Amino acid sequence: MVVESAPRTVRCLDPVFIPMKDGIRLAATIWLPEDAETVPVAAILELIPYRRRDGTVFRDVKMHPYIAGHGFACCRVDIRGSGDSEGILYDEYTEQEFDDAEEIIAWLAVQPWSTGAVGMTGISWGGFNALQVAARRPPALKAVIALCCSDDRYADDVHYYGGCLLTEDAMWSSFILGLGALPPDPQIVGERWRAMWQERLENTTCWSETWMQHQRRDAYWQRGSVCEDFSKITIPVYAISGWDDTYYNAVPRLMQGLSGPRKGLIGPWSHAYPFLGDPGPAIGYLQEAIRWWRRWLDGTETGIMDDPAYTAWITEPHAPAPFYRDHPGRWVAEPSWPSPNILQRLLHLNEGALGETAEQGKAMLLSSPVTTGSDFGRYGGYGGSVPDMALDQRREDGLGLCFDTQPLSDDFDMLGAPFIAVTASCNRTDAFLVAKICDVTPDGTSTLVTWGALNLTHRNGSTEPAKLVPDEDFTARIALNHTGRRFPAGHRLRLVLTTQLWPILWPSPISPALSIKPGTCTLSLPVRSSVKDEIAPMFPPPETAPPMPLVELAPEEHRREIAVDVGRGFQSVTLTSDFGRQHLTDRAIVTAARVVDRMQITEGDPLSARLDTGWDLSFASGDADVTTRSKVTLTSDARQFHLAWRLEAYERDVLVFEREGATCFNRDHL
Repeated sequence: MVVESAPRTVRCLDPVFIPMKDGIRLAATIWLPEDAETVPVAAILELIPYRRRDGTVFRDVKMHPYIAGHGFACCRVDIRGSGDSEGILYDEYTEQEFDDAEEIIAWLAVQPWSTGAVGMTGISWGGFNALQVAARRPPALKAVIALCCSDDRYADDVHYYGGCLLTEDAMWSSFILGLGALPPDPQIVGERWRAMWQERLENTTCWSETWMQHQRRDAYWQRGSVCEDFSKITIPVYAISGWDDTYYNAVPRLMQGLSGPRKGLIGPWSHAYPFLGDPGPAIGYLQEAIRWWRRWLDGTETGIMDDPAYTAWITEPHAPAPFYRDHPGRWVAEPSWPSPNILQRLLHLNEGALGETAEQGKAMLLSSPVTTGSDFGRYGGYGGSVPDMALDQRREDGLGLCFDTQPLSDDFDMLGAPFIAVTASCNRTDAFLVAKICDVTPDGTSTLVTWGALNLTHRNGSTEPAKLVPDEDFTARIALNHTGRRFPAGHRLRLVLTTQLWPILWPSPISPALSIKPGTCTLSLPVRSSVKDEIAPMFPPPETAPPMPLVELAPEEHRREIAVDVGRGFQSVTLTSDFGRQHLTDRAIVTAARVVDRMQITEGDPLSARLDTGWDLSFASGDADVTTRSKVTLTSDARQFHLAWRLEAYERDVLVFEREGATCFNRDHL
């Protein structure tokens, strides 16, 4: 529901330039009550690189004015080197970024309209740096809301997963390559825009060149991973995500690892704020956030800490689909995490079945085709009509080893992270193992519930990987992603093991074969026991401030295409997202974005894997009429990864800048 008025009248200050001690000025937009200088308010900082005036503005104007109208100052800052801020952006989560954040917080605390208390929030990048800055303990920072982010930069971001290389790494760097090459707004910085733009272009590189130099958990990833020392964060933290996102595992880890006041919330959503609720149902997140900020920034008792510490959505059974408007389900509440209501149910991997007791049998051989995974969906959803989600898994299930329960006699809820303990041998020194759990209906439809993967050379940790000894038994523990899911009576729970997951995970250089002995491996399921007289949590319906006034010049369009050449054994998966073209009428800006990600591979040849990813980003404002085009290509041979990239910048459709690079990286246990 759009709310046209608020308890306090809001004014918007834009631009505001916040000075850093080295002379660089960072551009900000601040929403605050008109009477804040006579009735001061606490400030809430969001610090991200996604261009506040033409990038995140669509969600910002729905959110920040609403919260400001309830008695806060919301400050949205472009990170150094992005949007209208001066300087250069060299990487994500740098020490310079954290230094700047501390200076901004100190600046906010002494403004004439400020009470001196500051909160920090954000989704994705903004959630990451909110936690990272909290670990630095700036005096004025009193509380954090971190959404859809991670406490672990190596194990649970878009670069590596379970010690395996994610194709999302190169996709993400392609986006940042194009985004970082866009100019500031001439309406804000004046004639300096062209000189600032040229400086950005000359310093723009492909960040995967850095990320792929660090293929194991080294000091590069440990810096900025707050899980390395949770005790550094002492202020209250509210961690929020959604089951269709990438980053929900951090919520229970933060609940378990932090010692200060904390709350966790996981809904049905993808990579979006809960008030946008995509997939639904949406909730009144802004009202919830105001309760949190009033408690920890204003010192007003709102009852929010009397609510359950950990609230999660339990998804009801549903048919698989490439995207969802809503997920059926219900809210449940836990007094803490780990919760006393979660019991572990142990099942044994017998020949073709999951059993309560172990049964011996002949060894089961596992060697999946390199094309395994094409129906799996993307490594994290973006909601709406973007077809990111997994399809019916029956074809995929047949490419691995399946272990089914008998038809369930009773309903049960799974809440938490399942894990498998494996004893096996491999014919190669390098391999990874993927485990997934599916809900199988009586008609055979198989719906993906959760999954996990482990590079088996990382079986004893990712700091010092160790090769497998061919044909010698090893043991490994694979944690699957957290999930909240109801399994109904009459359905079967299916565990599937595979040795490939393309195009999510980059394949090993030689296809491995595993030998698994029945009865020697186990699956542990986190089963939620029934809670007597349980009262389901309730959230109000979403409310927002009025949306951005705009004219849609071209509509959005999203596609996922899978092409198979049976004769050549060639397969390609192409993801196309055209985000349309919009005229922002209140600021005379026209913006557009389009991305194509294409992953291809040939059956029987893991070295044929290839990723091509590229963005077209357009920005027109004042004298600027600019398009940037980025392209990143990743291939490999048996010893090395090959990364090539290209950036082009156009002014009024004329090429005015081009830059490219190519780098090889030795494969480090990958």
